[in-house]
Amino acid sequence: MPGVHIACWLVALAPAATSKEPLLVRAAKGQAVEKTPVWMMRQAGRHMKVYRDLVQTYPTFRQRSETPDVSLEISLQPYRAYKTDGVILFSDILTPLPAMGVDFDISEGGGITIDPIRTRDAFDRMASAPPFCPEKDVAFVGNVLKRLREELAGTDATVLGFVGLPFTLASYVVEGATGTKNGFAEFRALRERDPSLCDDILSLLADKIAQYAIYQIDSGAQVVQVFDSWAGHLEPDQFDTWALPYQKRVVEAIKAARPDTPLIIYMAPDTHSKGGALIHKLASTGVNLVSVDHTVDIAEARKLLDAAGYEKVGLQGNLDPAILRDGSPEEIVSAAESILQKVGNTGHVMNLGHGIEATTPEENA
Repeated sequence: MPGVHIACWLVALAPAATSKEPLLVRAAKGQAVEKTPVWMMRQAGRHMKVYRDLVQTYPTFRQRSETPDVSLEISLQPYRAYKTDGVILFSDILTPLPAMGVDFDISEGGGITIDPIRTRDAFDRMASAPPFCPEKDVAFVGNVLKRLREELAGTDATVLGFVGLPFTLASYVVEGATGTKNGFAEFRALRERDPSLCDDILSLLADKIAQYAIYQIDSGAQVVQVFDSWAGHLEPDQFDTWALPYQKRVVEAIKAARPDTPLIIYMAPDTHSKGGALIHKLASTGVNLVSVDHTVDIAEARKLLDAAGYEKVGLQGNLDPAILRDGSPEEIVSAAESILQKVGNTGHVMNLGHGIEATTPEENA
């Protein structure tokens, strides 16, 4: 059949499609890259005047994060100002909770209010909520991610999504607020009083959060960062019981469904996580990168992971946000260069050791 032969000949002559992935994606996969990519946790938000101006029109955080046009604009503001290699969705780890049967409110100062779940009856009401359907329930998230990919087409920037991990989300659900205020007393009491209920809460959140992350990937996220911000307050044996298994459950579910999407895990410095104390456990979840805070030297973090057998797990971090906020230009550059020199530009994404402080001057960023 001549037509078939001609078609095959034309295909053979066609130039090979170029599919070079963005810099940050390649770095997150551990590939050798021409330079180290950079973005900043909490890079979109209060430290930028353009963001503060938007607050006058959209006064609540949920308005800003759940209105696609506004979330898109806020997500892009740091990219326009700084040309970061990563552009992260402007949202919150609590965003999917209402679709899971747990409503919340968040104040401009960051205060969280939730009707707490501390009994089996309350959990049963949560569990009996309509099935979580992110395509319908949080469609605004998919809308923003899709449009971010469109806006950044032709650039080398990477679109990042993010989710909260079960322990941290459960701490909000059980405490009804940010647990750091009381040392997570309510969640600790529930773990002692009814460990089975705690397991049910964490398991339900794990399954739905994995579903949410996969939806973000399908909507346009090229890398996803998973946050277990508050798990560092747990002692190591408690961490192994109440955080790590559920972290693994989420990561494994995402990797099973979307194995080519790099995942980054982050845990804030807390009582038992400072100095890199638990980073080998974070690496064991199956992520591509562990984002390290600023309480550990990044060269030491590399040694800790290598010694634990995680040579192929990369690092993200770890400039002290206080240096970015208060340092002179020379001090900021020196601190950043020190980090870069210690880890090189393979398997490393430059970032802060925690979120950018609201009072950081834009020129410093």
